[in-house]
Amino acid sequence: MRLSSLSTLLFAAFAWTASAADEEGEIKSVSLRTHTLVQPYLDNDMQSRWFDFGGDTIVRTDSYIRLTTDAPSQAGWLFSRVPLTATNWEVEVEFKISGKHQLYGDGFAMWITRQRGQQGDVFGHVDNFEGLGIFVDTYKNNRPGVVFPYVMAMFGDGQTPYDKGNDGKNTELAGCSARGIRHSSIPTKMRLTYFQEKQLKLELQYKKETDWMTCFDIETPPAIPNIAYLGFSAETGELSDNHDIISVKAKNLYMSPSTAGSSKSPGGKGRNKNRVTPPKQGGSWAWFFAKILILLPARWRCLRRVYCVPHQDQDPFLKDSRIACNLRGFSTYLYIPT
Repeated sequence: MRLSSLSTLLFAAFAWTASAADEEGEIKSVSLRTHTLVQPYLDNDMQSRWFDFGGDTIVRTDSYIRLTTDAPSQAGWLFSRVPLTATNWEVEVEFKISGKHQLYGDGFAMWITRQRGQQGDVFGHVDNFEGLGIFVDTYKNNRPGVVFPYVMAMFGDGQTPYDKGNDGKNTELAGCSARGIRHSSIPTKMRLTYFQEKQLKLELQYKKETDWMTCFDIETPPAIPNIAYLGFSAETGELSDNHDIISVKAKNLYMSPSTAGSSKSPGGKGRNKNRVTPPKQGGSWAWFFAKILILLPARWRCLRRVYCVPHQDQDPFLKDSRIACNLRGFSTYLYIPT
């Protein structure tokens, strides 16, 4: 038997399957109504079914949810009533930072934390939090060489405080400068995508509509608590700004294999260029073929030595000796070229 030829064929099949595994996976989404907030924000009873507000927050049903006004010593927050329990998710937020002064501060934050609705000193939210914080910091305290406004991520363990004096330098997970995000001429947005233990990605839109800039993309991020709430908060000190939330749109993400011949397949006309790119991972078929390549030589030797019984007859068409084998109770025939 030409074992080398068979191994070559199996290796080619393995390579094709590994490539196909990356292309077949497509990320689909389902809207999370419990974590979505759009105008008019409030129901007929002038309350929100899924979110709570507190502090100095003001709701204008036709325009925005204002966490702080352009006045000193303000702090406000907005938090979901139910935890964000999805394993993989995406949250897209439209916001606006504006004010009438040349000097301004301090910024606002997006939260995925175990704590909810607790006012504090970290952009209006409690310190020593447990979970993820995304900070849009507009006032520079002490970070030489860094351009502000600055957007950064921090994972809190429930014990480590935010280093406010150094603008979070010692606790920063990742970040980027975002000059122009305040008083932008287009709708300013952020989009946070999370795949559990695989990816944490933040994208910003503030220079041009539909032009998303990647702020950071982290592989194998720390795990977010199983019970964590989605929220937003902002604060002002001696300097101030308006910090507005315009809309919040949350989605549950899941993997779905593409349908054969679908127009939405990669490279087709129906491809969505704004779709989420999943973290790459090998398919189960690739692993199946890999195991065959590893085990085939040893298995074949066992067949020849233990399980295979030669027959005396000849195949009249192929003119090859035919060997009948029985492997784990299944009869099969192998044709061995003479």
